[in-house]
Amino acid sequence: MARSVLRLALSIFVVALSAVFFSGVFASPAQAQTRRAPVANRAATASPPPSPVSVLGFKPGDDRTIADWKQIVNYFTRLDRASERVRMQTLGQTTLGRPLVVAFISAPENIRNLAKYQDIQRRLADPRLALAEAEREALTRTGKTVVAISCSIHSTEIVASQMSMQLAYELASAEDAATREILQNTILLLIPAANPDGVDIVADWYRKTLGTPYEGTEPPELYHHYAGHDNNRDWFMLNLKETQIITRLFWREWFPQVVYDVHQQGATGSRFFVPPFFDPPNPNIPPLLLREVGLIGHKIAADLQAEGRQGVITNALYDTWWHGGFRTAPYYHNSIGILTEAASARLMSPVEVTREQLARSTSRGMPSALQPATNFPDPWPGGTWRPRDIMSIELTASRAVLSMAAKYRERYLRNFYELGRRGIEGAGGIADAEIGYVIPAGQGKGANVAKLISALVEQGVEVHRLERELHVMTAGTRGAVYNDFTQNPPAIPAGSYLVFLAQPYRANIKTLFEKQIYPDRRTAGGEAERPYDVAGWTLPMQMGVRALPVRSIREAASERRLTLLREGAQAWRDAGLQPAGGGAASPMQNPLTRRDVRLALYRSWTNSMDEGWTRYVFDTFNVPFQTLRDRDVRAGNLRAKHDVIVLPSMRLREIVEGRNRETAPPELTGGITEAGVDNLRRFVEDGGTLICFDAASELAVKRFKLPLRNVLENVKTSEFYGPGSILRLEVDAAHPLARGFGRDVDAYFINSSAYEPTEGAGGRVRVVARYAERDALRSGWLLGEKLLAGKIALAEVTLGRGRVVLFAFRPQHRAQTWGTFPFIWNAIEDKR
Repeated sequence: MARSVLRLALSIFVVALSAVFFSGVFASPAQAQTRRAPVANRAATASPPPSPVSVLGFKPGDDRTIADWKQIVNYFTRLDRASERVRMQTLGQTTLGRPLVVAFISAPENIRNLAKYQDIQRRLADPRLALAEAEREALTRTGKTVVAISCSIHSTEIVASQMSMQLAYELASAEDAATREILQNTILLLIPAANPDGVDIVADWYRKTLGTPYEGTEPPELYHHYAGHDNNRDWFMLNLKETQIITRLFWREWFPQVVYDVHQQGATGSRFFVPPFFDPPNPNIPPLLLREVGLIGHKIAADLQAEGRQGVITNALYDTWWHGGFRTAPYYHNSIGILTEAASARLMSPVEVTREQLARSTSRGMPSALQPATNFPDPWPGGTWRPRDIMSIELTASRAVLSMAAKYRERYLRNFYELGRRGIEGAGGIADAEIGYVIPAGQGKGANVAKLISALVEQGVEVHRLERELHVMTAGTRGAVYNDFTQNPPAIPAGSYLVFLAQPYRANIKTLFEKQIYPDRRTAGGEAERPYDVAGWTLPMQMGVRALPVRSIREAASERRLTLLREGAQAWRDAGLQPAGGGAASPMQNPLTRRDVRLALYRSWTNSMDEGWTRYVFDTFNVPFQTLRDRDVRAGNLRAKHDVIVLPSMRLREIVEGRNRETAPPELTGGITEAGVDNLRRFVEDGGTLICFDAASELAVKRFKLPLRNVLENVKTSEFYGPGSILRLEVDAAHPLARGFGRDVDAYFINSSAYEPTEGAGGRVRVVARYAERDALRSGWLLGEKLLAGKIALAEVTLGRGRVVLFAFRPQHRAQTWGTFPFIWNAIEDKR
């Protein structure tokens, strides 16, 4: 008994002592640079917290008003100065150079001791740092539930960024018992916008079009410079600056128990979606987390119903299968991820929604937006829908999340710790035959390996570098399987990387390295039920990196020489590359040996995310290019200016007709027109190279009358369906476009195409790669595989003095598919 008391006293002493020196030892560079004077000094001169209306001149949420990023940051800066409950911190710079900020909101005594509570979070996140039961109990009694609320990552879903100011003000000024309970028991990390660049893009466009026929329409540019809506598809790849910054805040620094991602959806469906989610769940998500997600979701729904809010739905549309989103990444870090989706207005202008529109609105889990159901007991009947309605709902939801986190503080902390322990021990139904994964050195893909390893490290995964060779039992994905050491498996060389599963984020490792097997889900009519996002994403496959499951290691622990990577930048240095910016950032050099290639990338006013990702890949690899707009294509004389033109994945109609004339001024609408199509053909015939990604191949095949046919066009989903999956290609390695490839390549197929030759005189076809004759599916879901087996996936078609390169798949999908990037470089740089 005395020994237990002594251990408890010692544990408390260690926690208290850490608060004294923690800020100097464990603080990140961003924290060190932005730390302010002690809060006590500010309190002496503090004035009452300013309301948003007193700073902005209007109430957030009012019709036809909008605060831009400078105004939002200014408000939080003033609130920080006036309130002991608020501390604002600049985390870093966005893609376009704006400050990305977070506001810590809690009771004044908690704000004064943030370093202490950050250390408690770090210990709870890794149970190896708090092994004794007495220490764990001390941490759960002392710690606070850390809740992150992030707003408007999708910038046209603008209301949440405005709501953030009102939420912060209420928490900074209210004195009621419920607010004090929240402040005492939680630490809120409030991110006013996860995409500040987009806030300004939307605000500028909204103000410009206010009072015009285009009021409330989307801006004529992607609201994230590279990714647009796909900025919420980057949460394991960490390509974007914003993703890198917030990932470090969450999974390297603060380890929140709850992450709430505030969104909006279409205007004519339910008024508000809250969890529980629709099926299927990802099998690697701990069941406890799914229960906790549902518990908070039902609390939100119940609070809204008590207020008389209609149209709240659960268990519909959005699922938990896919990894890569803001609210899905927490599941693989032992945290609760909450998503809500409010019905949208027209940016900050009200919208009229009729009963007829609601009756026609359907989704998974909602046969009609007017039909009551157990998950949708009180449909909204229609009428005027305002930004104020959205904001009020989001405020109630935010308070519900914080209330749960406060009332059940110890429970959340204890469960958080327990999930990490289960990850380390492989307990609770997540035990595995493998003990980890090895990424062997010597693959000839140093940059690909460096990007993979750095992304893992930056999201909190422990990766070791081998300083001495090891002998392991592995199961090759398409190679030999070594069941015991008498078979003399080859040694894994020094310089390889080893990722053990016995760590808190076991689920994250499994979900990124394993093959996904999406369940065969059909509608009552036999059609494929569409997943919310993609079905497969296995990271080593996408990146063309060999990663082998490890079953056991011959050498004892004392014989191994392993180095733990502390930062993602170490992986880049291992590859002989100097990292640029964050640890997950790419320091790549231009892969083209010919520097005189005049490359152009088509960019439509319809805001193609595929164009944005292509632009990101070119910029990342320092490949110079020019942007080709609709007017440039219509003007013609293309061959005099360009050698190679790339069309990102866009449908023929979208390219030709462009943006709808009712949504923007005339100069931003109309597409390339048929004249532009003729100019593209003339460009090829005059010796140019036209590269078409995925859907854009339709334009060249149909308008240039190439002797090819897409065998999947107009096929019912009951007969064929391939939603975001990895497929195996069989490659003609002798073709110049396949330079550097072996016989088999993994490629990304997302409702893509498959071609077969036809009769015609539209050019000579040479096949570079075909979909595999059998066993084409590598990860994800594929119905009707026989329809694409052996069909053309990549072809080169000569036309006049030039050529058209047709990709039936996405070689640069979301900048994740590093394994097929070389096809792009080979297509641009014809060395024949």
